[in-house]
Amino acid sequence: MSATDLPRTIDQYLARLRVALRDADPAMRQDALYDAEEYLRAELASNPGSTEAEVVSSVAGSYGAPEEVADIYRDTEVTVARALRPPLPPRRGSVLGRFFAVAADARTWSALFYMMLSAATGIFYFTWAVTGLSLSAGLALLIIGVPFVILFFASVRLLSLVEGRIVETLLGERMPRRPTYAAQGEPILTRIGAMFTDPRTWSTLVYMLLMLPLGIIYFTLTTTGLTLSLGLIAAPFAQILGEVGLMRIDDAEFLLPVWASPLTAVLGVALLFTLLHLIRAIGRSHGLLAKHLLVKMSRND
Repeated sequence: MSATDLPRTIDQYLARLRVALRDADPAMRQDALYDAEEYLRAELASNPGSTEAEVVSSVAGSYGAPEEVADIYRDTEVTVARALRPPLPPRRGSVLGRFFAVAADARTWSALFYMMLSAATGIFYFTWAVTGLSLSAGLALLIIGVPFVILFFASVRLLSLVEGRIVETLLGERMPRRPTYAAQGEPILTRIGAMFTDPRTWSTLVYMLLMLPLGIIYFTLTTTGLTLSLGLIAAPFAQILGEVGLMRIDDAEFLLPVWASPLTAVLGVALLFTLLHLIRAIGRSHGLLAKHLLVKMSRND
């Protein structure tokens, strides 16, 4: 690449890198832009006698041109994704084999754990968002209200990263591992204004509010489904070993007929594996929802 083709400013370098990564995963693109801008700003700060053009030219020779950095990130992303991917269950040729193979998929159980955890995280996110918004509105007219509002919205952006790490770990959806870069050279009011005008700040609040009903649904579905299916599987054995009926209403106890015992256990097994398929599908769908609301999807971010 000739000297005339090199970007002259940090903004031009980042714009070229953004274009080179326009078709990449949005979460990976956010990480790459953060790393590049942090490196460029650090180099500029450590060389106070150099112009921005000189620093960018030097970095392009050592760190790499924008297109080269984009290729490096794509290759690294593939390598890391392969290393972190859980072992895939063996492929089954029959429909019945594929039906039961869901139990061998690690993502099924991590999604199950996420759905159980979502009741607690949903309550926390909802409470944090509603309390923060209410106090922000109430304190907005007071002097103390201004720093409170700023700290609250900063905490919302921090929580989006925390939730992103949970989603990526348990649901397997690629999420940002670094925040969007807050330029240190910009005036403080400009940086604060950017936080309030960033659509991702508000979409994160929407996500936090949605997590309460979603968490309740996920937790209820999981616990009810597991209780019902495991209960049906255990009922015939409990009746044989402990003379415990299928259900008791007041003083009346209902026993399973002998012929119905194996059918009840089979129904419980079928219900359990159907639930596992549903849990895995919900995990994938929720990962996409989280990515849509917590990650900047625009190519001009």
